[in-house]
Amino acid sequence: MPTMEPPKVGQIVRVRSRQYLVEEVVTAQKAVTSDVVRLACVDDDAQGEPLEVLWEREPDALVLTGAGWERFSKRGFDEPKLFSAYLHTLRWNCVTATTAKLFQAPFRPSTKIDAYQLEPLRKALLLPRVNLFIADDVGLGKTIEPGLVARELMLRKKVRDIAVACHPSVLQQWQMELEHRFGLSFEVLDHDYVGRIRRERGYATNPWATHSLFLVSHRLLIDEDYTAPLRDWLGDLRPGSLLILDEAHHAAPASSSRYAIDSKFTRAIRDIAPKFEHRLFLSATPHNGHSNSFSSLLEILDPQRFLRGVPATDKRILDAVMVRRLKEDIREVGYTFPKRIVVQVDIDGLPPDTPELRLAELLDEYRRIREAEMEGESMRLQATAGILITGLQQRLLSSIEAFARTLRVHRCTVEKQKATRTKAKPPAASLLRSFADTVDADDDRALLLPEELSREEDSQVEVATAAAFSAPAQPNVERLLEKMTAIAEKARGEADARVKYLVGWIRKTMLDGKNWNNTRVIVFTEFEATLTYLRDQIESLIAGTDRPEGRFAMYRGSTPQAEREETKRAFNTDPARHPLRILLCTDAAREGINLQSHCSDLFHFDVPWNPSRLEQRNGRIDRKLQPSPEVRCYYFVYKQRPEDRILKALVRKTETIKRELGNLAQVVEVKLTNALGRGGISREFIDDLEREIGSANADADAAETVNEELEASRDRREELGEQIDLLRTRLGESSDW
Repeated sequence: MPTMEPPKVGQIVRVRSRQYLVEEVVTAQKAVTSDVVRLACVDDDAQGEPLEVLWEREPDALVLTGAGWERFSKRGFDEPKLFSAYLHTLRWNCVTATTAKLFQAPFRPSTKIDAYQLEPLRKALLLPRVNLFIADDVGLGKTIEPGLVARELMLRKKVRDIAVACHPSVLQQWQMELEHRFGLSFEVLDHDYVGRIRRERGYATNPWATHSLFLVSHRLLIDEDYTAPLRDWLGDLRPGSLLILDEAHHAAPASSSRYAIDSKFTRAIRDIAPKFEHRLFLSATPHNGHSNSFSSLLEILDPQRFLRGVPATDKRILDAVMVRRLKEDIREVGYTFPKRIVVQVDIDGLPPDTPELRLAELLDEYRRIREAEMEGESMRLQATAGILITGLQQRLLSSIEAFARTLRVHRCTVEKQKATRTKAKPPAASLLRSFADTVDADDDRALLLPEELSREEDSQVEVATAAAFSAPAQPNVERLLEKMTAIAEKARGEADARVKYLVGWIRKTMLDGKNWNNTRVIVFTEFEATLTYLRDQIESLIAGTDRPEGRFAMYRGSTPQAEREETKRAFNTDPARHPLRILLCTDAAREGINLQSHCSDLFHFDVPWNPSRLEQRNGRIDRKLQPSPEVRCYYFVYKQRPEDRILKALVRKTETIKRELGNLAQVVEVKLTNALGRGGISREFIDDLEREIGSANADADAAETVNEELEASRDRREELGEQIDLLRTRLGESSDW
């Protein structure tokens, strides 16, 4: 019961809602003064923090006598040697659990840890509950930094259960990295895992309760079949649980309205995140230019510090939960990253009737005629026709093979419409986006087999064409279609100017006569038809060389997981021990696959219209642990084809975004995508489009918002230098322990 008598040294007391050990009592000399009691906190989240109180003046001071502390020494003490052994055992095993200034996790990974990668760990240990946002630039340690935090929390017994949510395309990458670097064996919770658990343990078994470390894709978190058992497993709050949310910006509302409209994924994360005791969000682009969207995301991370609708402009508060460094900043303080050399391969001096040039000219003429015909139609119908032409143009700029396939379906549907004279409704906007956006790693279509993907694309072309040609095509349209078809069918399968350059480069750079040296190369393309075309060309090239089998491999969305892992393993193996030299990829490989170990050359056979995709492709070799001092990224420009001026402008803008814009990149990329999506590349307005791409920048309001709410928390050169010195000191102290 409460007493105002001063405590004795060694007793445990409760003062100001915390428990303390009494270290010293200074008795008052006069009756009118109070005893001074010096205390040390014993609570987990503030161990060792000192406090001095005037005992009689504390309204809630209480000596705790019910825990048996008063009987502590009645049975005597152990021998000094025995107690010393016990004490040192506790110190050696629990040192990191008793202080936030010592690390243990950095000595466990099977990879070299740079000092700057310890900053998220340092900040995490200062938080009673880890609510941390790692917003570091791409290539600075996407899995190493959260892996260090997770490992440390497990060693400190603060975390037992971990769920990592990421894009399906990087599930295996995360699983492999966490296993190989940190010895953490994660299960991928998907349809196959749930089915296996139910067969082994019964249908009523909650799959989340069968393991402590899980990887789950973003898609499944909006599926009630997976999230309902997750909520049951978590309860109101699951102690010792950690949520690692990769690409966390997808959980932010995209709307610019005051409170923003939550997407399905936003609602799912908002529902489950508070049920985890600890939360770790990862994103290189956390801010989309809208203040309320950013504050909504921060509220999900830490609802005690942030509230949606209230701008996150307090640097002190944001700094406690945010780690933000750019690659250029890290390079300035002495860390080396490969120098990227972007090589523009100019193709010039071709005859005017070269298929790539002639088809581009005819397609632009076809565009002008169709736009004139559609002037009186509804906006929706005009959009359908515009996206159809844009899709044809994208495929032509990729390869004649891809263009010929789509053109054949388009022309057949036009002829069918002429025969049946049926009037089709414009397709849904979602179908239009599906046709206009090329397939990448995060698209469900990426998992389709090549034949299935072709059938789906053909179906989309048919639907769009049927709607755009509700009336029979004019004779001049039919003649243009016939002419383009004849040229494309004759040229498909033949080596174009880009293939000839690529073949020449391979012979010069990778071959000594018929023998292969140790150089490796990656070739990217957007379209499955172009990938197949490249495969045929490469097969012809290597047919007469040493050990032609196994010299090239293909990586597409439908590649089985086991084959993907084998391809990655082979490509990252020392070339002296594995014959693989050439890797042909679709954009399924632009994320979640590290290919830098023995490769520093990359070709963009076609240039994607989204700068983000171009940058992600380059990131396969331009990243940490690249042994070469420089990497070379090649792209092609037909000097005689006006459309290539826009591709050239896109590449230049991508480099500008990477070098200068930081987190404003996402805002600018939306502008670029919208500019091209309005109707593709029109020769009539090519000068205007080129200027628009070159001058595209974030709006002043968006730029100011991002700089105030995010870039203000970014560590600059001087701060980074001090930060890294501190981290090196802490690492040295931990090593001494």
